[in-house]
This record gives sequence, C-alpha cells and structure tokens, in this order.
Amino acid sequence: MAGGDKMNRYTRQICLPGMGEAGQAALDAAHVLVVGAGGLGAPVLQYLAGAGVGHLTLVDGDTVSLTNLHRQTLFREADIDRPKVEAAADTLRRLNTNCTIDTVLAPLDPVNVSDLVAQATLVLDCADSFAVSYILSDTCRAAGVPLISASVLGVSGYAGGFCGTAPSLRAVFPDLPDRAATCATAGVMGPVVGMIGAAQAQMALACLTGQTPSPLGQVLTFDMQGYRSCGFRFDAAPEPAADLRFIAASQITARDFVVELRPPEEAPNPVSPHAQRIPLDDFTSGAGLVPPDGGRAVFACRSGLRAWQAATHLRQRWPGEIALVAAGNTPGT
Repeated sequence: MAGGDKMNRYTRQICLPGMGEAGQAALDAAHVLVVGAGGLGAPVLQYLAGAGVGHLTLVDGDTVSLTNLHRQTLFREADIDRPKVEAAADTLRRLNTNCTIDTVLAPLDPVNVSDLVAQATLVLDCADSFAVSYILSDTCRAAGVPLISASVLGVSGYAGGFCGTAPSLRAVFPDLPDRAATCATAGVMGPVVGMIGAAQAQMALACLTGQTPSPLGQVLTFDMQGYRSCGFRFDAAPEPAADLRFIAASQITARDFVVELRPPEEAPNPVSPHAQRIPLDDFTSGAGLVPPDGGRAVFACRSGLRAWQAATHLRQRWPGEIALVAAGNTPGT
C-alpha cells in the first residue's frame, strides 16, 4: 500500500493528540506477541491489526468449537474444528494486508516462552490461564518486555499493564485464588469478554505509542453485574520473590520428587512415570510429607491451582526448591 493510502487508512487515529505520524510509525514497527486467540484475543487481534501494528505473532494450540462462537467473534460456524490461530490469521489478513501474521499452533509453556518473548516489542496475555499469566509475567520481567494481561469470568474481569517499567503481575496478584473456575464451569458473557479485550487492546496501543499516563502500572476492573468499573495504579508495589515457578512436564528430571495431584479418573496417565499420586488434602492438612533431601518438589495438576496450593503448604515446613506443572489434559486422559 502506498504511503498516501496508508495515511488515509489511519487518518482517524493519526489526528489524535499524542499520536501523529510518529505514533503510527511506532505501531508499524512493533512486533506484538498475542497468547490466546479466543474471547479476549478476538477484539485484541482485530483492533491491533486494524490500527496498523506491523507484526503479530499468534500463539494458541486449541481448535474452534461451537461453544466458542458466542464470544470469539473472529470465527464463524465454518471454522469449527479448525486451529484457532489459522482461522484468526485468515480473518486478520483480510482486514489488513500490511500486517505480518505469524502463527504458533501450540500452547504457550515454559519451554517455548523465552524465545517468543525475546522477539516481541510487547506481549498480550489473552489466554485466561493462571499458569500462562505467571509464566509470561516472570519471563517478561526478566526480559524487560511490557505485558498487558487480562482475565474474564462470568460478567467481571480486569485488564492491567505489567513488567517493562512497572512491577510484575506477581506484585499485584501474589497468590492464586482459592478455587478454580473456568468459562466452561462458571460461564461467561460474550459482551463482557469483548469489552475487556477492547480495553486490553487500547492499553497495548497506548503502550506502543508512548501515551501518558502509561498503561503500565495500571489495572482496570469491570463488574457488569453491578455496572461498575474502577482502576488503580501500582507503580510502587513491592516485587515479591518468584518462589513458585511453573515448568513444563518435559523439564521434570529423574531426581525430582513428583506429585501428581490429579486422581486416576481425571488423568489416567500421570505427568511423569515416576510421579506419586498424593491427594491435595495430604498437604493442606499438614500431614508432614516432605521430599527427600536435596531433591526438587514438583507438583502437577490440570490448571496449576492445586499445585500452587500444595506447594504453598509444603513451603511452610520445607525450604527446598519447588516447581509447578499445569499439565492440562495429558495424553490418555
């Protein structure tokens, strides 16, 4: 597209105070990593591509299902069973041929995250996963890359700017919630996902173009049951030690003390051949279980929440190294 055509395409945002041609050039030069091509990813990807972000990398290992369509507006019925990143990329290329679209048909995990983040100007966490949020936050903080993360459940959620020049997600959310709930188990309203994803996209564009105040160090919360929204800054929040880190199942070693917290009916194949099946209650009740001397404790469950809870209780009586695995649905489950 010729320069004049480009200027005409983006004229409605170039004329904004604080944007101008320099801001548009910053968008064109940016490489944004978007993890998750579902409900949050739908508005994020469309708005970023539409605004002229030059390079997008989409990461998602899932396929489109019928239950996605009420909120994942990138997709149509004809896309059911297609990989989300492929269907999303097709739509985005039709939206803006100037945007380079790369796809990674795999979930983000502790093995692939470092290389993906190292290539990015900015990272967007649209996966709505405890484990992914902490993996991205830890990696972005170490690399100095800004992270815009969001989460939605039911009719409420948040979007926030972390890392880069701001404290990490751990500084605001040092602990996982007491219980797990997902869109599949608790439900979610499509317009709420769209609204929070749009806020996430706006924070990303503001970050890339250097708007003030910066979205980094800012959290926006939305409660659409009571029609309330609010926000707070956390620029001075203390950075906690990243004690409990996530690893991939492939990073488990033979020397690790591995605990599979999923029962056999949930995961017939444990996360590792030498994993011991021990219920979460044995750790939360203070039963006194500790790993052998010199070993690393590794806790595995589906989402990472039970692993976090078991590790938190073990940490109260054991000072050794602890790692977490969000195993999802392992093969054979």
